[in-house]
Amino acid sequence: MFIQVIQGRCTDADALHRQMDRWTTELEPGATGWLGGTYGLTDDGEFVGVVRFDSRASAEANSARPEQGIWWEETARLFDGDASFHDCDDVTMMLDGGSDDAGFVQVIQGRLSDPEQFRHLMERPMDMLHEARPEIIGGTVAIDADGFFTQTMAFRTEAEAREGEQKSPPPEAREDMDAMGSMMQDVSYHDLHHPWFATAGAH
Repeated sequence: MFIQVIQGRCTDADALHRQMDRWTTELEPGATGWLGGTYGLTDDGEFVGVVRFDSRASAEANSARPEQGIWWEETARLFDGDASFHDCDDVTMMLDGGSDDAGFVQVIQGRLSDPEQFRHLMERPMDMLHEARPEIIGGTVAIDADGFFTQTMAFRTEAEAREGEQKSPPPEAREDMDAMGSMMQDVSYHDLHHPWFATAGAH
């Protein structure tokens, strides 16, 4: 899987939402390898889009389409300044990978001192995490070539997420969580209180 993360300050949230929906309706049919996306805005107006393709080649082919260029030119006007992009070939799915029924998504970003070891820990069985934090539906971890990571965590509700944060995980899970935390630098959290989703072939 390949993930492209798009971010930027948005001047018109409703218009941006409509543009994303328009892409799904009008451009998705010609986007080979597009799998879906998770989108939302933080309370302070930052848009985060986590778009999934089956490969980098599919993503690049989509970007090269003339209609994609026209759509993006219109979309870019809705940002306050330039949007940023992170192209990530290194992708790990957590649990069920998330759900379009999620009511709250937390996006965690930062830099990794040891991406390979971090990925190794993420690829371990998640049975303990699922048992300790059943409110986590799933998520994705995407790492770009510079070691910048974007992690999505999907929850049914924010209330369940906040309650789960207060629980103490089992010692074995805590050990792995501490190890992963020690590799993260310049960490930031982006709460999407009203996320929306798109999945290939869903409409």
